[in-house]
Amino acid sequence: MKYNIKNIALGFSLSFGVLVSCDYLDVVPPEQATTSDTMKDRNSANGFINSCYIAVESTTPFPYKNYEWSSDESVHSGQWSEDSQKAAWNLYSDTNAAGWWNACYNYIGHCHMFLNLLEQYNNPTGATEEDKARWKAEAQFLKAYYHFRLLEMYGPIPIVDDRMPQSTLPGEFPGRSHFDYVVDYICNQKLNDETINALPDVTNAQEWGRATSIAALALKGRVLLYAASPLWNGKFPYPDWKNTNYETPGYGTELVSRQEDMGKWDRALEANLAALKAAESVGERKLVDMDNVPSNIRDVPIPYIAGVDTSTVEGKEFAKRVLMLRTITSSNEDDGNKEIIWGVFLQGSNAWMTFAQCPPRILCFNEADNRWADGWGAINPTLYSIEHFYTKNGKLPDLDPSFPKGDERFERAGILVKGHENVIKLNTNREPRFYAMFSFDGDDYSPIMKDGEPLTINMLSSKAQGYGWDQNGRNYIEGGYLTKKYISPSVRYSSIDGATDSKNYAKPLFRLAELYLNVAECYAAKGDVGNALIYLNRIRERAGLQGLTESEVTASGMSITDWVRNERFIELWGEGHRYYDVRRWLLAPQQLKAGAREGLNMLGAGKDPTFEAFNKRTVIDQPFQWDNRMYLWPIAWTEISNDPQLVQAPGY
Repeated sequence: MKYNIKNIALGFSLSFGVLVSCDYLDVVPPEQATTSDTMKDRNSANGFINSCYIAVESTTPFPYKNYEWSSDESVHSGQWSEDSQKAAWNLYSDTNAAGWWNACYNYIGHCHMFLNLLEQYNNPTGATEEDKARWKAEAQFLKAYYHFRLLEMYGPIPIVDDRMPQSTLPGEFPGRSHFDYVVDYICNQKLNDETINALPDVTNAQEWGRATSIAALALKGRVLLYAASPLWNGKFPYPDWKNTNYETPGYGTELVSRQEDMGKWDRALEANLAALKAAESVGERKLVDMDNVPSNIRDVPIPYIAGVDTSTVEGKEFAKRVLMLRTITSSNEDDGNKEIIWGVFLQGSNAWMTFAQCPPRILCFNEADNRWADGWGAINPTLYSIEHFYTKNGKLPDLDPSFPKGDERFERAGILVKGHENVIKLNTNREPRFYAMFSFDGDDYSPIMKDGEPLTINMLSSKAQGYGWDQNGRNYIEGGYLTKKYISPSVRYSSIDGATDSKNYAKPLFRLAELYLNVAECYAAKGDVGNALIYLNRIRERAGLQGLTESEVTASGMSITDWVRNERFIELWGEGHRYYDVRRWLLAPQQLKAGAREGLNMLGAGKDPTFEAFNKRTVIDQPFQWDNRMYLWPIAWTEISNDPQLVQAPGY
């Protein structure tokens, strides 16, 4: 039987201003007497639309537990069993489903409720027509964003665009719509000119984090980039996957296109160029650079960097650039950071989850009770990450003839500075982003973290950051590397009580650098090397590297697409992109397979190891695996059983 799309809303009970969600297939119950209070005046309506943003934070990719950390960027302690690890271990199924299904559909429903009530009670006291137009546009933007979060995790999804009556029969609920149909819905219906024109180009400090026209354009650009990528553009590994009882208008039962369409790259290019132009003009966005260093590191001393002589002008400028690069994701707009287009301030447990990445045993603030200020070492970069950041010459280590090869990389670098003698050659002569992002044995993690003094990492001692079950329990570093991402170099822990003076910095959901890389990727896909390099080099040059030339690309043996993808890996490391990138590029089978994640011999060397035992390339001993079904997340069997229109993802 053929059904036209009839969209549903989620169920809510409205009581005392609190919205409580039900599941995806619940319909909206009769409104209660208090419903009108949500629209009684401008402040009430404004508070309601603000509440529609809640799932933006709850589905953010940044906390270490979240699924986006299951890529090849990093690993966690093997004694944990977080959602990100379960995802990488292929432990989820239709009876053990996870992901953002409920959160996103719940808040899509929240947006429906807002729009319906605003239409019904269309005269909040004190609200202007401009206010109401903006609120409507924000709701449409959020519906677009939540549908996209579902799309990137579950592939073709049911479109939920309005409420349905309680009398709706199960057979009238929507099934999955064709992937391209959902893309068009997001880009043409939700992120249309009406939405974009009603949103402000910029917001003030009090409203920071609310939707802007630039955020809407950036979202549109990302959606279309994903749609043009191999996974969704003719190369889906399950080409015969179809609906059974549901048809998408114009597509029938098909769910994913079987033919490549290069026109999708043209569409993506146009959208990302438009977003970039608007961001730099009316959006007033610009890259954080040496000419506009955020003010929150103004008084931070120049850090020690392994192998860099900061007594020279060149070395001092290198160190200053490292500090600047750390602020891209650890400074706010009021600090002078104009790069973040749209972001989120993490609250509650999510806020401290980013600090969980800090090293164990930062400082002892009570020796009598052996009490320490510390993190958990939650995010441990893999050797793949370490070896795919560039050398100081702007080349991959394997392609730089001046860089050590093989086991030589794990030898001492010959640094004689006290505390840094064990730095290995792999960790010297690297580009500034390497030192801004990663920490290692013999590195200064941060220049004033230890109550005004540098925190120098010592992974060979269980009394410091080294492995020792009797010291840190299950909170140990796995693989021998730490990340500094999201940790401001201005953070200082007190030796009095172990407290930190850290500030809550916005996490970037969209930033300007991504748009440059999106445009470069589109040009690369079209075979336009020259234009791809223009946008790629903007990011390289900000990082302190020379721009690439077409002849250098040719001589490297890497395609322009390879260069763009690696630049994206470096620049956007740890921001939630890699999880989806390796899938949309169809690289997941090789990048995420068993045995692919390597580190140093942190655990195998035992407690208080020798230098030689520790510094060995080692496969991370966790049950990582890849199965093609992992391209999509499963839908819970309860949803499938309640909706005869839904089909399960292939392989589950």
